[in-house]
Amino acid sequence: MTIADARTTSFTVNGAPATVRSDHPTLLAALREELGITSTKDGCSPQGQCGCCTVIMDGKAIQSCLVGMEKAEGKEITTLEGFDQDERDRLSKGFAATGALQCGFCTPGILVRTKSLIDAKGKDLDRRTIEGRLGAHLCRCTGYVRIIEAIELLASGEPIPDTPLPKRIGDSGVKYEAEELALGDRGYVGDITVAGMLHGVVRLADHARADVLKIDTTAAREIPGVVDIFTAADVPGDLRVGIIYTDWPVFIPEGGRTSFLGDVMAIVVAEDHLTATRAAEAIEIEYNVLTPVTDPMTAIGDASESAVWELEGNVLSVSEYTRGDFDSAYESSPHKLHEVFQTQRIEHAFLEPESTLAVPKEDGTLHVYSGGQGVWDDRNQIAAVLGIPQDQVTVELVSNGGAFGGKEDMSNQAQTALAAWLLKKPVRCTFTREQSFYVHAKRHPIRIESWAACDADGKLTALKARMVGDSGPYASVGMKVLERAAGHASGPYVVPNIDVHAVAARTNNAVGGAFRGFGANQAQFAMEGIMDRLADMVGIDSWEMRSRNAVEPGVVWGPGQIMDEGSAGARLCLDTIKPFFDQATADGKAVGLGLGLKNSGLGNGFLEIAKAVVRFNDDDTVEVRHCWTEMGQGVHTVVLQVAAEELDISPERISVIVDTTRELGAGQTTGSRGTLMGAGSVQAACQAANADGRKVGVDYEGEYRVDWTNKLGDDVENPILHSTFGYAAQMVIADKTTGDIEKLVAVHDVGRAVNPALCAGQVEGAAHMGLGYALTEDFPYDEEGRPTNMTLRSLGILRPKDMPEIETILVEAPQPRAPYGIKGVGEIGLVPTAGAVARALHQSDGVYRTRLPMNKHHPTAAANGG
Repeated sequence: MTIADARTTSFTVNGAPATVRSDHPTLLAALREELGITSTKDGCSPQGQCGCCTVIMDGKAIQSCLVGMEKAEGKEITTLEGFDQDERDRLSKGFAATGALQCGFCTPGILVRTKSLIDAKGKDLDRRTIEGRLGAHLCRCTGYVRIIEAIELLASGEPIPDTPLPKRIGDSGVKYEAEELALGDRGYVGDITVAGMLHGVVRLADHARADVLKIDTTAAREIPGVVDIFTAADVPGDLRVGIIYTDWPVFIPEGGRTSFLGDVMAIVVAEDHLTATRAAEAIEIEYNVLTPVTDPMTAIGDASESAVWELEGNVLSVSEYTRGDFDSAYESSPHKLHEVFQTQRIEHAFLEPESTLAVPKEDGTLHVYSGGQGVWDDRNQIAAVLGIPQDQVTVELVSNGGAFGGKEDMSNQAQTALAAWLLKKPVRCTFTREQSFYVHAKRHPIRIESWAACDADGKLTALKARMVGDSGPYASVGMKVLERAAGHASGPYVVPNIDVHAVAARTNNAVGGAFRGFGANQAQFAMEGIMDRLADMVGIDSWEMRSRNAVEPGVVWGPGQIMDEGSAGARLCLDTIKPFFDQATADGKAVGLGLGLKNSGLGNGFLEIAKAVVRFNDDDTVEVRHCWTEMGQGVHTVVLQVAAEELDISPERISVIVDTTRELGAGQTTGSRGTLMGAGSVQAACQAANADGRKVGVDYEGEYRVDWTNKLGDDVENPILHSTFGYAAQMVIADKTTGDIEKLVAVHDVGRAVNPALCAGQVEGAAHMGLGYALTEDFPYDEEGRPTNMTLRSLGILRPKDMPEIETILVEAPQPRAPYGIKGVGEIGLVPTAGAVARALHQSDGVYRTRLPMNKHHPTAAANGG
């Protein structure tokens, strides 16, 4: 059915009558696509499992993606746009003041739910009811701690405390743009429309490994409203893209071969999204189906066929190093063990599915709106696909609705840009949740076989690790994840004799790429398990075992790096958590302790340069232009605080802009380096402005660089692999009888907390993710290379009622050579979590855990949310 002959459905929206086409699949689609109401976000339609699209229908809160058009007929619909202005202000200020939002994509739906709950319960609204009703909502950023606090505050009727923007480094002021984000007024790419915009929908592969014999678009083109369909045959430039290796095809052509189910076969462009979707389904593809390579251990064997089209062999990378004499140290040690650990594949589940809008300009350039983590990489790769100079493409960053590493690779940017470029018309393409699951990279499942030993006093003597990670078909940053896992194999401990070998294997499963923790999580789950087993052999407790082996300034770590003064953070974390550990032990609880470290920045010999620009305008405002993706972590707020500190001005004068028209880029916003490098570059720009008298209209540029690290494998006795490390000690307290987790205490050394409230929020969100990683989350694939969990609910993400109490304590051991001593906190927050959970469950039932998620593999070891 096309726009011209659609039937209509009538209802009332925000007090006004509305009539829309009846061919919309859901009320959500009608609200967004025809009525332009964008506070209702589409995170999973029609699953109804994220809550982002919640509206009030006839007085009750409901997910609008679950409402068909026939059920919407005659209803009274209220969205956030229709709330009384005083109520909008109170709701948004309540969430902003408590730090209850990060990326903000889920927040408008939660505000609608909050109004519904308060209208029904008022001051009688209790915490248990809040947790239960929030089960309809998914937040991947916050861990729910501050969301619940915000709702309790709003329900109390008490005045919302005045929380201004932060004025200095160390202030816990409100997040930049917090109120606009809460109300859904600060849009995402999928909220942007331009005149004449067309809609793109991709067709994905039907088989994980198959020769493509024919792609027939005839029937699809005959559908009214279809404008055009593009395939590999239409690509004028490079067919393959990639952040490190250019091995990821933007389309699989006729005569080519699919390598996983996320391969794109075609993009349909139509007048509306529904027509484009129907046409994509109507494309007929003829395959010769082949047996996929899905077992990474088999894949790297000599007998395996190559998994990936036109790539020879299945070993993407090998990362290895040795130091000392493992064999002799291991054999001569009184306590030793040999164990195999297995971690699982995890889906990022950011709430905003990938979306791109490409707009051709009259001057022959192309303007692309992207929510990616590396907009300069996007620009370069798009230009290569189109076969045009890079200066003909501008990729404008639109702050995204969560990423966690999952938006480093391009998703639909190249296909959308190609369609717009060839048609000379604007095109927007937004993935469905299922398409997002198929396409973007996941956390690597890694098999870690370990041999470890210690002396009679519990001092580590030897460690050997053999790692194999399932990296899927294309490189992404998989080789770097396994390199990072190898480098972090010994965790935050001193091991004099070490032998590590890590392989990234190519398969026909999901691509393995960046995900919060970047290999350190997997490696340190194994290392923490080793520490607890050895502690039991020696006869000392978990804290003492870690205390005797923790890194400190001057020691040699892992691949040979001599640790600097910043490594005092490991001891600081341990000492801070000790009273909690002792008290919980005395109380008879099952107690698990994890100690972790995680580098900030890329390191490993990579030249890292970040630039920023400060400009004073004649209207007394100050622009701060930087190069980092805001995805909820608060980098906009960080650079605002640095500018307010260095310039000694009110933060209300400052506007923060990600400027992609200049060469400010430092690659991907990854590795917890946005705060570190963003602060350094803005500090330098402000210092340049101060030195020159802050002239109006002058662009003052600042730069921060890290150019002193070495590659793993460099012929250097003590390589500096990373410039910066963050440290964390986490303790899980569980009931000794049931194994139910009651509390998590998280002590984090961040070097310097630029904004303590936002910093603590990062830890809480990471702890939520870490608990899910430890206990319930999984994204398995079958032998045909197909994922078996294809809804948000099936991923096993913990909901509010499943979360234990989280107590966050920030400590500061400043990092040398870093602005203000900053270390970063984004990734370290879930590095020690799984190890701590494993130990707590072991104290409950005596079972050592070696596989993740733990509840799946040990169903008797119950835990909250299991």
